[in-house]
Amino acid sequence: MSVVQRKAMLKAEGFFPHKKNAKGTTIIYSRKHPTAKFVRVVIDSGIDNKTNKVVGKVGVKLCFVNRQKSWREVTIEIFTTNTGLVKTIKAQEAAEKFVKTCKHCKAKKFTAKSGKVVCSNACWTTWSGKRNSTNKTQGVAGKSVASKTKSSQKKPQRNPGKATPKTQRTYPLNKRVGKKSQKKRQKIVAEILPGDLVSVERIELDTFKEDYTGKILGIVMSVTPDGRVNVNWTANTSNLESYDLPFTNSYTTDSRHVRRIKVLSRSVEWAEAA
Repeated sequence: MSVVQRKAMLKAEGFFPHKKNAKGTTIIYSRKHPTAKFVRVVIDSGIDNKTNKVVGKVGVKLCFVNRQKSWREVTIEIFTTNTGLVKTIKAQEAAEKFVKTCKHCKAKKFTAKSGKVVCSNACWTTWSGKRNSTNKTQGVAGKSVASKTKSSQKKPQRNPGKATPKTQRTYPLNKRVGKKSQKKRQKIVAEILPGDLVSVERIELDTFKEDYTGKILGIVMSVTPDGRVNVNWTANTSNLESYDLPFTNSYTTDSRHVRRIKVLSRSVEWAEAA
């Protein structure tokens, strides 16, 4: 696709170019999110602003504009080809619902350089000082009360009675534990298709343990004949690294800990392979 066609596609989707790019030489486009306030859909066009030539893939991400008019990246930037651009934009817009929100000022949270997920408005700077001073006052008062209470308490006395002789003690008989019947190893599969909007869930020995819906979001790009699933993870606010995310449409029943793909865009069940 030529530069003219790529620019025409971005214009048709409602994007306008920025005057400058503070982090590189490519042309940046953006527009408002269709539903979320102060959130913008930002696109790195991959077009060099000096040579006006295509130098890379298109990158799509969401940014929150805070009170100081600074832009904070609230989703992972996803790079795609021209044919997958519209689908990636829709997936990133849907990922806005999974971005964590500050409980104090309702702003979107982002991952800082320290690795911590913090408020885009940095609102804790306005109330943390008052809270810390209150905690210090309460801590001193609590410490004095605790010391007085501790000094007033007496140590419990031991029972002066004699211990039961060893020959007269009774012990419960050791119970014989029977061996559990070993289950036959089964392969569990699910029908996962390209274009599915997905998240992650964790199970242990066929028991559901954790649902990552609201923290992790992705879109399935392709599925190989051997069951390998290629997913573009558009949002991940959990503590899972990229190498911990699932990448297949099957697992076996003898696996103790399993993180499997959860399809959100349609009803899909995990079941034993025929």
